[in-house]
Amino acid sequence: MELVIHRYLPLTTVEGPGKRFCLWVQGCSIRCEGCGVPWTWSKKNGKTIRVEDLFNEIKKSKDENNIEGVTFLGGEPFDQAEALGELAFLVKDLGLTVMTFSGYHYEDLQKRKNAQRLLANTDLLIDGPFIKDKLDLSRPWVGSSNQRYHFLTSVYKHLENNLMTIGNKIEIRISEEGAVSVNGMATQQTLNELFDMKEFRKIKSK
Repeated sequence: MELVIHRYLPLTTVEGPGKRFCLWVQGCSIRCEGCGVPWTWSKKNGKTIRVEDLFNEIKKSKDENNIEGVTFLGGEPFDQAEALGELAFLVKDLGLTVMTFSGYHYEDLQKRKNAQRLLANTDLLIDGPFIKDKLDLSRPWVGSSNQRYHFLTSVYKHLENNLMTIGNKIEIRISEEGAVSVNGMATQQTLNELFDMKEFRKIKSK
């Protein structure tokens, strides 16, 4: 079984609770206006990888980075629900947690037969499309006020009443070739201010 992906990070601390492996799938049928990652919409821009190979990367990260879980982002994860359901099952069997994002609503996903395995192996689901007019970064990991948290298992239930105490963060990585990548939650204005900073330009130029 194969997945079309955009990229993955073996270790991140801003894409869900604790230290996590994060996977961005490629391809999105929802395509929200104002989406922060429109380059993940078309499957043509992705790369194909076997679920088994990706799982081996996750096992490696568990051993080397002591991650507690895996986060699935998009693109739209439920556009590849069957393959991700298989990966999520393997991840859970490894003793890790699974956090999944979707632009679809949970109630609609419950009606989709091919979504059941991914839902059954997801601990924390964040649902709902990004709505530009409802931009809200006051809660962790979400971009608009309509998006909801569904604690499908008890693993992260303790966070339910403490979400407002968890701040959004971003991570910036600079490769040896000088390429800059950013992940996490921030407004476009914040990113513009950050990348205009003289100190950042000095760091990038080194």
